[in-house]
Amino acid sequence: MREMTVFTHRRPDGTVAALGLLAARAAEAGVTLRADAEETRKHGLVAGPGLIVDAPAKDDVELCVVLGGDGTILRALQRYAGTGVPVFAINFGEIGFLATVEPEDIEDGFRRALIGDFELLRLPAIVLDGPDDLSQATRQTAINDVAIHRKVGERVAEIAYALDDEVVGNVRCDGLVVATPAGSTGYNLANGGPVMAWGVEGFVVSFIAPHSLTARALVVAPGDRLTIYNRSRGPLDVAVDGRPAGEIPAGGTIDARFVGEIGTIAQLPHSSFYRRLREKFGRLAS
Repeated sequence: MREMTVFTHRRPDGTVAALGLLAARAAEAGVTLRADAEETRKHGLVAGPGLIVDAPAKDDVELCVVLGGDGTILRALQRYAGTGVPVFAINFGEIGFLATVEPEDIEDGFRRALIGDFELLRLPAIVLDGPDDLSQATRQTAINDVAIHRKVGERVAEIAYALDDEVVGNVRCDGLVVATPAGSTGYNLANGGPVMAWGVEGFVVSFIAPHSLTARALVVAPGDRLTIYNRSRGPLDVAVDGRPAGEIPAGGTIDARFVGEIGTIAQLPHSSFYRRLREKFGRLAS
């Protein structure tokens, strides 16, 4: 039986019609959608043709279809990291840089998703090794970025960073972002960091509101291990792909390294990173 998983964003009113259309098209194509307990509750779903409800996400599905923005797409990529399951996303967010199809092309998008008319792009990740008080696990994976920042209302942070044990700098700032090429158009771009084209191997380190005229973003080679030292008086918050992940205690360290081909995203045939960049950010500037 052909099965696909579906993820939607937190506002069900915006995706309920699209989800119903997807279930109908899936049933016509002989595909069964799997909606987990959260999706089932959020939409008040009941089992029917083309739809299984309260179904835990599993690794042996053909595809994960996302109706949402970049946050929901990242959640899907995190869930299927390392499995080879592609994520095919319809943009229901503001930017949707990782999305495959825009809402106005939803019918054609569902058709392509159900017949497998798409290309696959493998995305790298940042693997984070940190102290035991990071939540969930001491080792986490970021498809987009890792953000380390001072706590709200606390003093400016003091962060040192080293590459393969060679200290590069010590910066007073509000925080630091470590971004993959896919994540370089997010928080890193807002920091003034460089955009890295998809397919580039390596990652970028940029600073949040540095109290320095010389602190500059740095593109790091893929084989280099980054170590971040918290030289502040208090702990620093850590977020992985925009979600809280714990703290680095005062005097503590955290390591980050580049790993290739962790996530798999679907994109339309003959699409390119540069066209996506022009269309997504050009639209916001108009």
